[in-house]
Amino acid sequence: MKQGLVSLLVGLSLSASLALAQNHNVVAIKDAHVVTVSGEELSKATVVMRNGLITEVGASASIPADAWVIDGSGLTVYPGFIDAMSTWGIPSPTGARGGAGATAAATAAAAPAEPRARGPEDRPQTYSYERAADLVTPADTRLEVARAAGFTSAATYPTRGIFHGLGAMIDLAGERGRDMVIVQPIGQEIAFREGGFGRTGFPGSLMGNISYVRQLFLDLDQYQQAKQIYASNPTGNRRPEYDHALEGLAESPRLLLPAEETQQIERMLHFAPELKKPFLLYGLHEGYDRIDLLKQASIPVLVSLKWPEKPKDGDPSEVSSMRDLTMREKAPSVPGLLAKAGVRFAFYSDGVESAADLKKDLKKAVDAGLSRADAIRALTLNAAEIYGVADRMGSVEKGKIANLVVMKGEAFEDKTTVEYVFVDGQEFHPSKDLQQGPTPGGGRRPGMPSDEELQ
Repeated sequence: MKQGLVSLLVGLSLSASLALAQNHNVVAIKDAHVVTVSGEELSKATVVMRNGLITEVGASASIPADAWVIDGSGLTVYPGFIDAMSTWGIPSPTGARGGAGATAAATAAAAPAEPRARGPEDRPQTYSYERAADLVTPADTRLEVARAAGFTSAATYPTRGIFHGLGAMIDLAGERGRDMVIVQPIGQEIAFREGGFGRTGFPGSLMGNISYVRQLFLDLDQYQQAKQIYASNPTGNRRPEYDHALEGLAESPRLLLPAEETQQIERMLHFAPELKKPFLLYGLHEGYDRIDLLKQASIPVLVSLKWPEKPKDGDPSEVSSMRDLTMREKAPSVPGLLAKAGVRFAFYSDGVESAADLKKDLKKAVDAGLSRADAIRALTLNAAEIYGVADRMGSVEKGKIANLVVMKGEAFEDKTTVEYVFVDGQEFHPSKDLQQGPTPGGGRRPGMPSDEELQ
């Protein structure tokens, strides 16, 4: 009896695993509504994938004889969503993401003790050399939740210190961490962290942060000049000392700078050109007051999906300022205003990690004036273009990576469900439990099969 029960449980477990992810070398989604993003929407078309790539898209696409065919009637195929600034794939993020005004307490407790920093030459809170590509792993349980919201890729970054490290564009599945990496490095995220750094001291103020960032890039300029001089005439000259912090900055193709509030937006637009690197801004919740300035600057921006709201554990008797109330009301309108002004933008999750909450927060932007088409583009092709990877992802086109989300219903609607997700052609069936969010008193742990999958 016991042996029979064990066999049954093992069989159920195996069935559940197969239901969660399946591999078919060739897949065809037949007669579906296809939102290509890069071109016209196709009301009835077939998408063919082979060995992780899209090989055919169109109404007359031929279905290979060896294809596993999905009936796409009543389904809509979108490009897989891209989180434009994330920690997904790094199971224990190295610190709390924060913009100007954030404190360093979250990183100081976890970071190893450092000698007290007395100036920029000590390189305090600088991890510019760390690589997300070396940290990511498919064991991060948040990946399943992200896929349940339709995300297949992420621009993921470490989050320790002021200079966070070199980000990587990753796919949200793979047998090993290195299998997830699409391209790296993609950028260097910078966060201004005010307050004490425990024993590290400098720089503990916003002014100190900005002066320190400026100094490192001045040092980088001198460092690169010294290397060039030595490379052209090494005989009889002393070689420049290797500096891994500056090497990390040199390798960064772009900088991500915090700009949540109006003053920060103005400050970063004035400050960033000094650094002599391509840059983009992230945060933007008070961007509604500076749309014209952002349009004039002609730079891409990343909008946080963590809309400002009154703290749940705050003092109930505390009266919010008019500025806070205005930001809470107007922040979701920023994406729509950016789209109308022609400012290229993408979304990032910013710690919103429930599939239901991600969907809800995206819908807030749509309800506040962002068109559905612009919302889809911000989640797909815009993000790919911002990071220079639009030649391989971000739209449903022949030759691109087979990252797709297949929905029943229009994106962002309450009753819409994610039926299939394909990451590098690997098929996933996100559970309805994950899509609906945690249930009162608990819920299914990520990674466990739902009741539907066990049947």
